[in-house]
Amino acid sequence: MASSKEKALNVTASQDAECSVPDEFPFPFPPYDIQVDFMKSLYRALELGKIGILESPTGTGKSMSLICGSLTWLLEHEQKKEKELLELVRSSEEAAGGSGTDRGTALEPDWMRDYEQNFEQEEKVRNAKVELEKRNNRKEKLRVFRTKAKKNRRVLHDVDGNDRHGNEATQNPEGDDDDDDKLLVADYRSDDDTESRRCSDSGGDADDDDSSEEHVLKIYYCSRTHSQLAQFVREVRKSPFADGTTVASLGSRQNMCVNEAVRRLKALSLINDRCLELQQKKKSTKKDEDGLTVKRKKSKGCSCPFYQYSSLQNYKEQLHAEVKDIEQLVEMGRKVKACPYYGSRYSIPGAQLVALPYNILLHKSTREACGIKLLGNIVVIDEAHNLLETINNIHSIEVTGAQFACAHSQLLQYMHRYQSRLLAKNLLYIRQILFILQSLVKFLGGSPGCATDAACVDKSESRLVTLNTFLFESKIDHMNLFKLNDYVRKSQIARKLHGYAEKYRPPAVPRRDGNVSSTIGGTLLTACCSLTWFVECR
Repeated sequence: MASSKEKALNVTASQDAECSVPDEFPFPFPPYDIQVDFMKSLYRALELGKIGILESPTGTGKSMSLICGSLTWLLEHEQKKEKELLELVRSSEEAAGGSGTDRGTALEPDWMRDYEQNFEQEEKVRNAKVELEKRNNRKEKLRVFRTKAKKNRRVLHDVDGNDRHGNEATQNPEGDDDDDDKLLVADYRSDDDTESRRCSDSGGDADDDDSSEEHVLKIYYCSRTHSQLAQFVREVRKSPFADGTTVASLGSRQNMCVNEAVRRLKALSLINDRCLELQQKKKSTKKDEDGLTVKRKKSKGCSCPFYQYSSLQNYKEQLHAEVKDIEQLVEMGRKVKACPYYGSRYSIPGAQLVALPYNILLHKSTREACGIKLLGNIVVIDEAHNLLETINNIHSIEVTGAQFACAHSQLLQYMHRYQSRLLAKNLLYIRQILFILQSLVKFLGGSPGCATDAACVDKSESRLVTLNTFLFESKIDHMNLFKLNDYVRKSQIARKLHGYAEKYRPPAVPRRDGNVSSTIGGTLLTACCSLTWFVECR
């Protein structure tokens, strides 16, 4: 008798024999034999729904082979699917025309027999008609988008000078950042407060519209750097599929933000916090006759001039109309005054090819926030030998004792300055964060509260400790790090602390190399998030 392994091999061989692979692929020039073999192997893996590990020497055109092989399969698969749907609808209509003949002599009533025999078939036909209608609507929308894009190209060049003047007037929507009220953390009254539990990444009406849009079958292409993704998209533009494929490129806010008031923050964590804050409804305060604040009222709209529903919709249409890399997306965002970061995210459902960096695909919360759905879609990972290093970097954070001491010093001064203006709940959490920072400085051999030189750790000792050992020796095993991390994220204290440090410039803790850390707020956020991640690994 054949073993299970031999049976599996026989099944695989029979599947490979039944799989139809084209002999020729659309290519911008006559392909070499190694490129044809590469595309055939890729096509076969996609057709059989398998995992393929493909390798080719440097300089053999792997990117173009990936593009032509995968997009050939995608377009042919969609054509086969549409043909099957049309055939199903046509056969049902023909059957309905002759349904009155040959009823049989069954004892059961005709209506019961018909119901039992035709219910499933009718359901399939209804679903097929709905799917065909959706496909036709998508094609018509795409045709309209591309027609409008051709007409708008001249307009964009004509108004470029006028838009630049308008952008300068709206780059800093906040106006006066010197007001101490903007350095105070938001009121944090209760851990169960529904207002504090709203998703911080939601804002505007665009999210509601995007959530209802259906995703098409797509290919996710992942690479390590944004420059590699830009090069890949440029290869797509050179390919025969440039005019018939919708492409979306994803990146970080640091690379795609066009709001200069946010870009000036430099640090990625501060840019993210500021962007999310600008999406929220602005609050205005009212005071009574005694000068006491009695009410906070939300104003309509978003304070970021680039995050508006109409401009984002226009941006998404132009993105689907023509293949663009990240640099071109940013430039187009400046011209149409729309956010490239969110405009690219909202274009994912209708995109057939999505280019994105490793960290967006591999980090679960980031992937979900971007609306990426992997089920039933194709994932192509370029330079997969970098995966282990990337996964390790995504789930690793490095902080130094000097950074902990710096964050402790700044947060202590912040608390003393605004102690009388903070709610008791805020003071409670700030004191808990101070206690953790102080404990960590001591655990690393430093002395919090002393001179900066004494707080720095000069030891070169390396030691590997278990989770329980770390928690007990640092004396923070009784702290709820999850609640503290939740507070840091929702109160945005890291950004407030950064603004305080930028305004008053209190003494900072020097590093070993003599430099001074400039990302104080980011250090506080990194410290708390790293501890929370450490505990979640239990």
